[in-house]
Amino acid sequence: MIPRPENPLVVAVDVSGIDAAEALSASMAGVAGHLKVGLELFTAHGPEAVRRVGAQAPVFLDVKLHDIPTTVERASRNCARLGIAMFTVHALGGEAMVAAAVRGSRQAADESGVSAPLVLAVTVLSSLSGESLATPTSLAFEAVSAGADGLVVSGEDVVQVREVVGEEAVLVVPGIRPEGANGDDQVRVLTPRAALEAGADYLVIGRPITRADDPAGVARGILLGLR
Repeated sequence: MIPRPENPLVVAVDVSGIDAAEALSASMAGVAGHLKVGLELFTAHGPEAVRRVGAQAPVFLDVKLHDIPTTVERASRNCARLGIAMFTVHALGGEAMVAAAVRGSRQAADESGVSAPLVLAVTVLSSLSGESLATPTSLAFEAVSAGADGLVVSGEDVVQVREVVGEEAVLVVPGIRPEGANGDDQVRVLTPRAALEAGADYLVIGRPITRADDPAGVARGILLGLR
């Protein structure tokens, strides 16, 4: 079983400017367990964004790779070479694609002398209601069977997914909102404590922290509430 992290907080650095990203990341140093570099920042600044954010905390690269297996395998190699802690592929890409991502990332990690990042398969986005999509549990089972280290699941799916994949898989839950916070464009939201009690390992929180006047203070408050 992969042990649960001492610090489950992943702060989403969802900005386009590299200087803003670096400043926000610096304010989270020693507070956040991981920092998320998503598509907004990565498409603006690429590996440089990972390098500068990663100087403050381990990076969760949320790029949701979804293409033919060969392309995803090669892209996963490039991700792993960045020295990140974990990155995402889309579970809807199928078992062959997920397996290719795992293979590519592990090969690149061995070649580069870095630790292999966790490969996380995204089931259903937290901004979608998802009724017409493949079920999160079936996507989760297929992804873990293909070798994924964990999954990104919405708050309302954590319990069911944990039951299906057991304790071996890492579960990352986005769309987390502290008590009383606005859900913004997230449909499937959960409070930090409720998510951990449901079986989550990592909690991704963005705007409630990053839009605050004192981001580090809000982050510390969230962690204090989990003790």
